[in-house]
Amino acid sequence: MEYEKEYRNQCYDEERALYGVRNTLVEHCVFDGPADGESALKESKNIAVRNCQFMLRYPFWHVEQGVIENCTMSEGCRAALWYDTDVTINDCDMGGIKALRECTKMSLHNCHIVSPEFSWRCADVTLKECDLTSEYPFFETKRLVLDNCTMKGKYSFQYVEDATISNCNLDTKDAFWHSRNVTVVDSTVKGEYLGWYAENLKFVRCKIIGTQPLCYVKGLILEDCTMEGTDLSFEYSDVTADIVGDIMSVKNPLSGRIRAWHIGEIVRGDSVKGDGNCEIVTGYRR
Repeated sequence: MEYEKEYRNQCYDEERALYGVRNTLVEHCVFDGPADGESALKESKNIAVRNCQFMLRYPFWHVEQGVIENCTMSEGCRAALWYDTDVTINDCDMGGIKALRECTKMSLHNCHIVSPEFSWRCADVTLKECDLTSEYPFFETKRLVLDNCTMKGKYSFQYVEDATISNCNLDTKDAFWHSRNVTVVDSTVKGEYLGWYAENLKFVRCKIIGTQPLCYVKGLILEDCTMEGTDLSFEYSDVTADIVGDIMSVKNPLSGRIRAWHIGEIVRGDSVKGDGNCEIVTGYRR
């Protein structure tokens, strides 16, 4: 593709160094220096940024139609992408808190991401073959796709809506709280207090690890899943679950059906919502 302007092999540290550029290629540039300037490419459109290093704050705000490839955003590159639309990010190292916020139509592939509060209030976000470390990722993000990703987090996917997650390894605490319309397929989900207060949460051929999972859920489905260390599962949930293996314990499920090879303990009697009418079947084999 031909660009109207090209910037190569430069170092920029001034405020708004390339502000508002259009149809522009930026390649092998460094954004760092004593002037400590912010917002290097703010309000730009139709840009390609390749093999660059970003050490300063807020480089990509209000960007429309961009490609960012083989770039490094350091820990000091805070809040790198905000209010952007239609941006593709490939083969990048992304550091710095709040790396993605209130963005739409974002596609990330083969990125290494270390960013607390990653992807807040975004929409139409796709991550493929990425690894992510984030304390509080994907808060209130809508229409999210994760494929073949590895994630380590704490308060992940809270208030997420319309998400599909496949072939992922998620090591996280308090994941999917208050989420809606989420499907997780062929993945491992490890953590504590998984999925509380969610609605229409579905797991297919997943491994679920950790204490007190899937409580207070409406429309919970588990198909051919395994569970490990999952005590006090399904409290006050509307659940349809087919478990390939054992469940440590089940406590006061509200409605639906649970089938498993074996359940170590079924806890009833202290419910404040009555005994419920959930059918529990052990000795189940497909």
